[in-house]
Amino acid sequence: MPTEADRTGPAPGALLLCRAVPGDVAPVAHLLRERMQLTPAGDGWSVLVPEGGPWRDAGEPVDRVVTGWATALAVGAPWPVLALWWDTDHAGFTLASGFRRPVGFVWLASGVPVGEEEAMRTFAARVGLDPVLDLQALDRLTKTDSAADARARMRGLLAVLARVGVSLPPQLAPGEPADRLWEAAALQPDSLPVAWPGLRGAVAERDTVDHSRLGPWMPWTGDRARALALTQMAAGVPLIAWGLRRPSGGWGWATAGALLLTHGALVLAYAVTHPRD
Repeated sequence: MPTEADRTGPAPGALLLCRAVPGDVAPVAHLLRERMQLTPAGDGWSVLVPEGGPWRDAGEPVDRVVTGWATALAVGAPWPVLALWWDTDHAGFTLASGFRRPVGFVWLASGVPVGEEEAMRTFAARVGLDPVLDLQALDRLTKTDSAADARARMRGLLAVLARVGVSLPPQLAPGEPADRLWEAAALQPDSLPVAWPGLRGAVAERDTVDHSRLGPWMPWTGDRARALALTQMAAGVPLIAWGLRRPSGGWGWATAGALLLTHGALVLAYAVTHPRD
C-alpha cells in the first residue's frame, strides 16, 4: 500500500556537486552561512549536503535557493558547481560556471521532461562530456518515458556524470529528504562540517591555512586578489538588489549576492592588512 510520501512525492532536498577537492571547496562554502556537510564525491569532485533550512523554515523554493548558492560558489572559484534539487512536484539540476548564465533541466515528479533539449547540449559541453556517446545518453533523459520517474532521471544523470569522475556515496541518493541526507553525509569518512565562522574567524583562518590548500586561484594578497575581490563586490550588489525586489523566491539570489559581497570584502580587507613583502 503506498505511503503518504509515495502519493505526494519526496520532501525537498538538494546536493551541490563541486568539481574540486574538499580542501578547495571548504574556504568558499562556509560563506554561504548554512549548515552543510562536505564530503568527497569521486575523482576530483566534492559534494555539499545542506541541512535545508531555507526551504524548510522560510518556505523558499528549493530550486531557487540552490541556484543562488551554486551561482555564488561558481563565481567565487574556478570550478563549476552542479546543483541537484527536488521537491514534491519537480526535480532537476542547475550547472553554474563562472560568470556564465546557469544552465539546467527540470522533470515533473512523474519523470515527464519540461526542460529544453538545447540546455542538455550546453550542459554536456560545459562539463566536458563526450559530444556523441554521452550526449546520446543525456538526450534520452529529455524524452518521455513512462517507466522513469524523477528519481530515475536523476540516477540516469549521475550515471552519465560518472564518466567525468562523479561518484556519490550510495547513502546520498537524490530524492531523499534534506535532513536525512545531511545526517548520512556526516557519517561519511573524511566528511567536514561547513559553518560560517564570522568575519574575525574567517580572517584568522586565512592567517593559518596553507595557501596551497586554497588553490592557485585565490592568493590572499597581491593585485590578483584585489582585482577578484572588486569583481565579486561589483557582482554582489546588483544580485542583492535584484533578489530583494522579488516578492518571492529572491532569497537565493540575495544570498548569492551577499556571499560575493562578503567574500570580496574579506579578501580585500586581508589584502590591505597583510600586504606582500
